[in-house]
Amino acid sequence: MQVDAAMVESILNGDRRILARAITLVESTRADHRAQAVELIDRLTQKGRSALRIGLSGTPGVGKSTFTESFGMMLVEQGLKVAVLAVDPSSKRSGGSILGDKTRMDNLSRHPNAFIRPSPSSAALGGVARRTREAITLCEAAGFDVVLVETVGVGQSEVMVADMTDLFLLLLAPAGGDELQGVKRGIMEIADLILVNKADGDLKPTAVRTCADYAGALRLLRKRPQDPKGFPKAMTVSALEEEGLEQVWSEIRTLTDWRKEDGAFDANRARQAEIWFQDEIRRGILAQLDQDEALQKLQSELREKVTNGSLSPDAAAAEVLLALKSSNQVG
Repeated sequence: MQVDAAMVESILNGDRRILARAITLVESTRADHRAQAVELIDRLTQKGRSALRIGLSGTPGVGKSTFTESFGMMLVEQGLKVAVLAVDPSSKRSGGSILGDKTRMDNLSRHPNAFIRPSPSSAALGGVARRTREAITLCEAAGFDVVLVETVGVGQSEVMVADMTDLFLLLLAPAGGDELQGVKRGIMEIADLILVNKADGDLKPTAVRTCADYAGALRLLRKRPQDPKGFPKAMTVSALEEEGLEQVWSEIRTLTDWRKEDGAFDANRARQAEIWFQDEIRRGILAQLDQDEALQKLQSELREKVTNGSLSPDAAAAEVLLALKSSNQVG
Protein backbone atom coordinates (compact mmCIF):
# COMPACT_ATOMS: atom_id res chain seq x y z
CA MET A 1 0.00 0.00 0.00
CA GLN A 2 1.55 3.28 -1.14
CA VAL A 3 0.82 6.70 0.29
CA ASP A 4 0.19 8.55 -2.95
CA ALA A 5 -1.85 11.54 -3.99
CA ALA A 6 -4.76 9.28 -4.99
CA MET A 7 -5.06 7.82 -1.48
CA VAL A 8 -4.92 11.22 0.16
CA GLU A 9 -7.50 12.58 -2.27
CA SER A 10 -9.80 9.58 -1.75
CA ILE A 11 -9.77 10.08 2.02
CA LEU A 12 -10.42 13.80 1.64
CA ASN A 13 -13.38 12.91 -0.60
CA GLY A 14 -14.82 10.69 2.13
CA ASP A 15 -14.19 7.31 0.47
CA ARG A 16 -15.04 4.94 3.34
CA ARG A 17 -13.35 1.94 1.73
CA ILE A 18 -10.04 3.80 1.45
CA LEU A 19 -10.57 5.22 4.94
CA ALA A 20 -10.88 1.68 6.32
CA ARG A 21 -7.68 0.67 4.51
CA ALA A 22 -5.90 3.71 5.91
CA ILE A 23 -6.90 2.83 9.48
CA THR A 24 -5.60 -0.70 8.89
CA LEU A 25 -2.35 0.87 7.73
CA VAL A 26 -1.89 3.02 10.84
CA GLU A 27 -2.76 0.08 13.11
CA SER A 28 -0.10 -2.12 11.51
CA THR A 29 3.09 -2.78 13.48
CA ARG A 30 5.25 -3.41 10.41
CA ALA A 31 8.10 -0.93 10.06
CA ASP A 32 7.36 -0.11 6.40
CA HIS A 33 3.67 0.40 7.16
CA ARG A 34 4.55 2.62 10.10
CA ALA A 35 6.67 4.87 7.87
CA GLN A 36 3.81 5.15 5.38
CA ALA A 37 1.32 5.86 8.17
CA VAL A 38 3.45 8.69 9.57
CA GLU A 39 3.65 10.28 6.10
CA LEU A 40 -0.09 9.86 5.52
CA ILE A 41 -1.07 11.39 8.88
CA ASP A 42 1.30 14.31 8.33
CA ARG A 43 -0.12 15.09 4.89
CA LEU A 44 -3.71 14.89 6.09
CA THR A 45 -3.08 16.93 9.24
CA GLN A 46 -1.83 19.79 7.07
CA LYS A 47 -5.30 20.01 5.52
CA GLY A 48 -6.59 21.39 8.83
CA ARG A 49 -9.92 19.52 8.95
CA SER A 50 -11.52 19.00 12.33
CA ALA A 51 -14.49 17.24 13.94
CA LEU A 52 -16.07 17.20 17.36
CA ARG A 53 -14.42 14.34 19.23
CA ILE A 54 -16.58 12.66 21.87
CA GLY A 55 -15.35 9.93 24.20
CA LEU A 56 -17.87 7.46 25.62
CA SER A 57 -17.27 4.93 28.37
CA GLY A 58 -19.20 2.88 30.87
CA THR A 59 -19.33 -0.39 32.72
CA PRO A 60 -19.97 -3.58 30.67
CA GLY A 61 -23.67 -4.12 30.00
CA VAL A 62 -24.63 -0.49 30.55
CA GLY A 63 -25.76 -0.16 26.93
CA LYS A 64 -22.86 1.71 25.28
CA SER A 65 -23.48 0.20 21.83
CA THR A 66 -27.23 0.81 22.03
CA PHE A 67 -26.63 4.42 23.08
CA THR A 68 -24.02 4.92 20.36
CA GLU A 69 -26.37 3.66 17.65
CA SER A 70 -29.37 5.68 18.89
CA PHE A 71 -27.30 8.82 19.39
CA GLY A 72 -25.49 8.33 16.08
CA MET A 73 -28.75 7.79 14.18
CA MET A 74 -30.16 10.99 15.66
CA LEU A 75 -27.11 12.92 14.44
CA VAL A 76 -27.05 11.49 10.90
CA GLU A 77 -30.76 12.18 10.55
CA GLN A 78 -29.89 15.82 11.26
CA GLY A 79 -27.53 15.74 8.29
CA LEU A 80 -24.28 15.24 10.20
CA LYS A 81 -21.63 12.71 9.24
CA VAL A 82 -20.71 10.44 12.16
CA ALA A 83 -17.72 8.13 12.63
CA VAL A 84 -17.68 5.57 15.44
CA LEU A 85 -14.39 4.10 16.64
CA ALA A 86 -15.44 1.19 18.86
CA VAL A 87 -12.63 -0.41 20.85
CA ASP A 88 -13.00 -4.04 21.94
CA PRO A 89 -10.81 -5.66 24.62
CA SER A 90 -8.15 -8.06 23.39
CA SER A 91 -7.45 -11.41 24.97
CA LYS A 92 -4.19 -11.46 26.91
CA ARG A 93 -3.73 -15.12 25.96
CA SER A 94 -4.55 -15.20 22.25
CA GLY A 95 -4.43 -11.47 21.43
CA GLY A 96 -7.78 -11.82 19.66
CA SER A 97 -10.89 -9.63 19.93
CA ILE A 98 -14.56 -10.28 19.23
CA LEU A 99 -15.04 -6.91 17.46
CA GLY A 100 -18.79 -7.27 17.67
CA ASP A 101 -19.77 -3.61 18.02
CA LYS A 102 -20.51 -3.19 14.32
CA THR A 103 -23.03 -6.04 14.40
CA ARG A 104 -24.76 -4.42 17.39
CA MET A 105 -25.22 -1.17 15.43
CA ASP A 106 -27.06 -2.58 12.45
CA ASN A 107 -28.99 0.55 11.46
CA LEU A 108 -26.11 2.96 11.93
CA SER A 109 -23.64 0.73 10.10
CA ARG A 110 -25.84 0.81 6.99
CA HIS A 111 -26.39 4.57 6.95
CA PRO A 112 -24.47 6.38 4.16
CA ASN A 113 -23.44 9.20 6.53
CA ALA A 114 -21.98 6.86 9.16
CA PHE A 115 -18.75 4.91 9.46
CA ILE A 116 -18.12 2.31 12.15
CA ARG A 117 -14.68 0.89 12.80
CA PRO A 118 -14.16 -1.72 15.55
CA SER A 119 -10.55 -2.03 16.68
CA PRO A 120 -8.79 -4.29 19.20
CA SER A 121 -7.30 -2.65 22.28
CA SER A 122 -4.24 -4.90 21.82
CA ALA A 123 -3.42 -4.61 25.53
CA ALA A 124 -3.19 -0.81 25.31
CA LEU A 125 -4.09 0.99 28.54
CA GLY A 126 -6.97 3.38 28.94
CA GLY A 127 -9.62 1.40 27.11
CA VAL A 128 -8.47 2.69 23.73
CA ALA A 129 -6.67 1.10 20.80
CA ARG A 130 -3.00 1.92 20.38
CA ARG A 131 -3.58 4.04 17.29
CA THR A 132 -6.92 5.63 18.16
CA ARG A 133 -5.47 9.14 17.79
CA GLU A 134 -4.43 8.43 14.21
CA ALA A 135 -7.82 6.89 13.43
CA ILE A 136 -9.53 10.05 14.72
CA THR A 137 -7.31 12.18 12.47
CA LEU A 138 -8.18 10.03 9.45
CA CYS A 139 -11.92 10.34 10.15
CA GLU A 140 -11.60 14.10 10.48
CA ALA A 141 -9.76 14.29 7.17
CA ALA A 142 -12.55 12.22 5.57
CA GLY A 143 -15.02 14.99 6.44
CA PHE A 144 -16.89 13.52 9.41
CA ASP A 145 -18.51 16.08 11.68
CA VAL A 146 -18.55 13.97 14.85
CA VAL A 147 -16.17 11.21 15.91
CA LEU A 148 -17.45 8.98 18.72
CA VAL A 149 -14.82 6.94 20.54
CA GLU A 150 -16.55 4.11 22.40
CA THR A 151 -14.04 2.66 24.84
CA VAL A 152 -13.61 -0.73 26.49
CA GLY A 153 -14.98 0.17 29.92
CA VAL A 154 -14.39 1.98 33.18
CA GLY A 155 -10.97 1.46 34.74
CA GLN A 156 -8.14 3.25 36.50
CA SER A 157 -6.49 4.21 33.21
CA GLU A 158 -9.67 5.20 31.38
CA VAL A 159 -8.73 8.86 31.76
CA MET A 160 -6.49 8.39 28.69
CA VAL A 161 -9.51 8.78 26.43
CA ALA A 162 -9.85 12.36 27.70
CA ASP A 163 -6.44 13.10 26.19
CA MET A 164 -7.74 12.53 22.67
CA THR A 165 -11.35 13.80 22.77
CA ASP A 166 -13.08 17.13 23.30
CA LEU A 167 -15.79 15.83 25.63
CA PHE A 168 -16.12 12.72 27.74
CA LEU A 169 -19.46 11.01 28.42
CA LEU A 170 -19.76 8.45 31.21
CA LEU A 171 -22.68 6.06 30.79
CA LEU A 172 -24.04 4.36 33.92
CA ALA A 173 -26.93 2.04 34.75
CA PRO A 174 -29.63 2.63 37.38
CA ALA A 175 -28.36 1.19 40.66
CA GLY A 176 -28.38 1.50 44.43
CA GLY A 177 -26.08 3.28 46.84
CA ASP A 178 -22.98 1.12 46.44
CA GLU A 179 -22.82 1.87 42.73
CA LEU A 180 -21.80 5.44 43.49
CA GLN A 181 -18.80 4.22 45.46
CA GLY A 182 -17.81 1.87 42.64
CA VAL A 183 -17.10 4.68 40.20
CA LYS A 184 -13.53 5.93 40.34
CA ARG A 185 -13.15 9.53 41.45
CA GLY A 186 -10.68 10.18 38.63
CA ILE A 187 -13.26 9.26 36.00
CA MET A 188 -15.94 11.32 37.73
CA GLU A 189 -13.60 14.31 37.59
CA ILE A 190 -13.02 14.10 33.83
CA ALA A 191 -16.62 13.30 32.83
CA ASP A 192 -18.41 16.23 31.22
CA LEU A 193 -21.79 14.48 31.26
CA ILE A 194 -22.84 11.50 33.35
CA LEU A 195 -25.69 9.72 31.60
CA VAL A 196 -27.82 7.28 33.58
CA ASN A 197 -29.07 4.94 30.87
CA LYS A 198 -32.07 2.58 30.83
CA ALA A 199 -34.38 5.24 32.28
CA ASP A 200 -37.45 3.47 30.97
CA GLY A 201 -40.12 1.08 32.18
CA ASP A 202 -39.80 -0.16 35.75
CA LEU A 203 -36.25 1.16 35.98
CA LYS A 204 -37.18 4.79 35.35
CA PRO A 205 -37.80 5.76 39.03
CA THR A 206 -34.52 4.09 40.00
CA ALA A 207 -32.72 5.91 37.19
CA VAL A 208 -34.07 9.26 38.40
CA ARG A 209 -32.88 8.59 41.96
CA THR A 210 -29.48 7.43 40.72
CA CYS A 211 -29.15 10.55 38.59
CA ALA A 212 -29.90 12.70 41.65
CA ASP A 213 -27.19 10.84 43.61
CA TYR A 214 -24.60 11.52 40.91
CA ALA A 215 -25.68 15.15 40.59
CA GLY A 216 -25.07 15.54 44.31
CA ALA A 217 -21.67 13.87 44.03
CA LEU A 218 -20.67 16.18 41.17
CA ARG A 219 -21.46 19.23 43.29
CA LEU A 220 -18.88 18.05 45.82
CA LEU A 221 -16.12 17.94 43.21
CA ARG A 222 -13.95 20.97 42.52
CA LYS A 223 -15.49 23.11 39.77
CA ARG A 224 -13.46 23.23 36.58
CA PRO A 225 -12.66 26.85 35.64
CA GLN A 226 -13.07 26.19 31.90
CA ASP A 227 -16.71 25.13 32.23
CA PRO A 228 -19.92 27.16 32.53
CA LYS A 229 -22.22 26.99 35.52
CA GLY A 230 -23.95 23.63 35.89
CA PHE A 231 -21.20 21.51 34.34
CA PRO A 232 -20.35 18.72 34.68
CA LYS A 233 -23.90 17.46 35.04
CA ALA A 234 -25.85 14.20 35.34
CA MET A 235 -28.79 13.33 33.10
CA THR A 236 -31.13 10.40 32.50
CA VAL A 237 -31.47 8.83 29.05
CA SER A 238 -33.10 5.83 27.45
CA ALA A 239 -31.10 4.64 24.46
CA LEU A 240 -33.67 1.92 23.85
CA GLU A 241 -36.60 4.33 23.65
CA GLU A 242 -34.46 7.17 22.29
CA GLU A 243 -35.44 9.53 25.09
CA GLY A 244 -33.17 12.30 26.32
CA LEU A 245 -30.81 12.13 23.32
CA GLU A 246 -31.75 15.57 21.98
CA GLN A 247 -31.08 17.06 25.41
CA VAL A 248 -27.68 15.36 25.54
CA TRP A 249 -26.74 16.80 22.14
CA SER A 250 -27.95 20.24 23.23
CA GLU A 251 -25.78 20.12 26.37
CA ILE A 252 -22.80 18.96 24.29
CA ARG A 253 -23.18 21.90 21.91
CA THR A 254 -23.63 24.34 24.81
CA LEU A 255 -20.44 23.15 26.50
CA THR A 256 -18.48 23.06 23.23
CA ASP A 257 -19.53 26.58 22.24
CA TRP A 258 -18.61 27.88 25.70
CA ARG A 259 -15.15 26.34 25.55
CA LYS A 260 -14.53 27.66 22.04
CA GLU A 261 -15.45 31.20 23.04
CA ASP A 262 -13.37 30.92 26.21
CA GLY A 263 -10.32 29.56 24.36
CA ALA A 264 -10.32 26.34 26.42
CA PHE A 265 -11.23 24.23 23.38
CA ASP A 266 -8.14 25.19 21.37
CA ALA A 267 -5.95 25.02 24.48
CA ASN A 268 -7.11 21.47 25.11
CA ARG A 269 -6.38 20.49 21.50
CA ALA A 270 -2.87 21.93 21.81
CA ARG A 271 -2.29 20.01 25.04
CA GLN A 272 -3.45 16.79 23.38
CA ALA A 273 -1.07 17.33 20.46
CA GLU A 274 1.81 17.70 22.92
CA ILE A 275 0.78 14.47 24.70
CA TRP A 276 0.64 12.66 21.34
CA PHE A 277 4.15 13.95 20.53
CA GLN A 278 5.55 12.74 23.86
CA ASP A 279 3.84 9.34 23.53
CA GLU A 280 5.38 8.79 20.10
CA ILE A 281 8.84 9.54 21.49
CA ARG A 282 8.33 6.94 24.24
CA ARG A 283 7.08 4.36 21.73
CA GLY A 284 10.07 5.04 19.51
CA ILE A 285 12.49 4.45 22.38
CA LEU A 286 10.74 1.18 23.31
CA ALA A 287 10.83 0.09 19.66
CA GLN A 288 14.57 0.77 19.55
CA LEU A 289 15.07 -1.39 22.65
CA ASP A 290 13.15 -4.23 21.01
CA GLN A 291 14.88 -4.00 17.63
CA ASP A 292 18.54 -3.63 18.62
CA GLU A 293 20.12 -7.11 18.92
CA ALA A 294 22.84 -5.98 21.33
CA LEU A 295 20.30 -4.32 23.59
CA GLN A 296 18.06 -7.38 23.45
CA LYS A 297 20.97 -9.57 24.53
CA LEU A 298 21.82 -7.20 27.39
CA GLN A 299 18.18 -7.17 28.55
CA SER A 300 18.10 -10.96 28.53
CA GLU A 301 21.25 -11.16 30.66
CA LEU A 302 20.02 -8.53 33.11
CA ARG A 303 16.55 -10.09 33.27
CA GLU A 304 18.11 -13.30 34.60
CA LYS A 305 20.03 -11.38 37.27
CA VAL A 306 16.87 -9.55 38.31
CA THR A 307 14.83 -12.73 38.60
CA ASN A 308 17.46 -14.54 40.70
CA GLY A 309 17.85 -11.52 42.97
CA SER A 310 21.51 -10.73 42.20
CA LEU A 311 20.64 -7.31 40.74
CA SER A 312 17.88 -4.83 41.57
CA PRO A 313 15.38 -3.85 38.84
CA ASP A 314 16.45 -0.19 39.20
CA ALA A 315 20.12 -0.98 38.64
CA ALA A 316 19.31 -3.25 35.69
CA ALA A 317 17.14 -0.62 34.04
CA ALA A 318 19.89 1.99 34.52
CA GLU A 319 22.34 -0.29 32.68
CA VAL A 320 19.96 -0.72 29.76
CA LEU A 321 19.32 3.03 29.47
CA LEU A 322 23.06 3.73 29.63
CA ALA A 323 23.65 1.19 26.86
CA LEU A 324 20.87 2.78 24.80
CA LYS A 325 22.47 6.21 25.22
CA SER A 326 25.87 4.84 24.21
CA SER A 327 24.35 3.08 21.19
CA ASN A 328 22.79 6.32 19.97
CA GLN A 329 26.03 8.24 20.44
CA VAL A 330 27.94 5.65 18.41
CA GLY A 331 25.26 5.64 15.73
